[in-house]
Amino acid sequence: MRRLVSETTVQPRHLVLPMFVADGLDEPRPIESMPGVVQHTRDSLRRAADEAVRLGVGGLMLFGVPRESDKDGDGSVGVRPDGILNVALRDLAADLGDTTVLMADTCLDEFTDHGHCGIVDASGRVDNDATNRRYIELAVAQADSGAHVVGPSGMMDGQVAAIREGLDAAGFTDTAILAYAAKFASGFYGPFREAVASSLQGDRRTYQQDPGNTREAIREIELDLAEGADFVMVKPAMAYLDVVRAAAEISTVPVAAYQVSGEYSMICAAAAKGWIDLDTVVAESLTSIRRAGADIVLTYWAADVARRLS
Repeated sequence: MRRLVSETTVQPRHLVLPMFVADGLDEPRPIESMPGVVQHTRDSLRRAADEAVRLGVGGLMLFGVPRESDKDGDGSVGVRPDGILNVALRDLAADLGDTTVLMADTCLDEFTDHGHCGIVDASGRVDNDATNRRYIELAVAQADSGAHVVGPSGMMDGQVAAIREGLDAAGFTDTAILAYAAKFASGFYGPFREAVASSLQGDRRTYQQDPGNTREAIREIELDLAEGADFVMVKPAMAYLDVVRAAAEISTVPVAAYQVSGEYSMICAAAAKGWIDLDTVVAESLTSIRRAGADIVLTYWAADVARRLS
């Protein structure tokens, strides 16, 4: 009876699995602050991706972790054909074809020696327009490597329009854009910084959104929609369910929400202490994000949940 009348469901097709692939590894490297999550080798990534797709997960979001020696001020390794993210995209595109939606993080923070999401000028500030020009190069390189969807996550003004124009000019008219439209300057990103071996010193508050500002978030979402976003995303998810709901009410495209590393790690830590039941709380948290209006949820539990539902 409860199943019959349930108003909100979570199915594997609603979920996207974020995955990390690191250059120079001989075996997967556990991420200490994210129990059960690893930096993959190219081979272990292929195996884990194949398993997730067989379980019915809706898509994969790929993050690349280069060698420290390959980082520079403008994140050039992210554009290079032999950069770890582009190589891994080609691996998965060859293995999986169109059996899943292959997504790529279109940002510079993993690839820069300063850890910011953009090009930093002489005064130490992120240069919005120079960053957008680099994002175009990133997006084209990722599309050429097999990404179905590029995900600009840097919160630069005009990034969606710039990338759309650049993709179209390069012939990738069918490559979709998942816009990180409302990405907040959150404290929940801590474990992610370990996951991508971030070089960031300081913070990103000059280009990420203030946690108290809903109207600003809606304005950013509307701008990305007007620029041609194929999806819009709210990040983080659980502390911003009101923004997810507001986005769902105005969006003409699917809405995604990212259950970020800090949300994941807090639930894992409480479950490890025996304070909560892991499976119950994971299901409840994902249901709450879907109930708020998210069509798509990025979560590190995507494959685990899909396995339980299969």
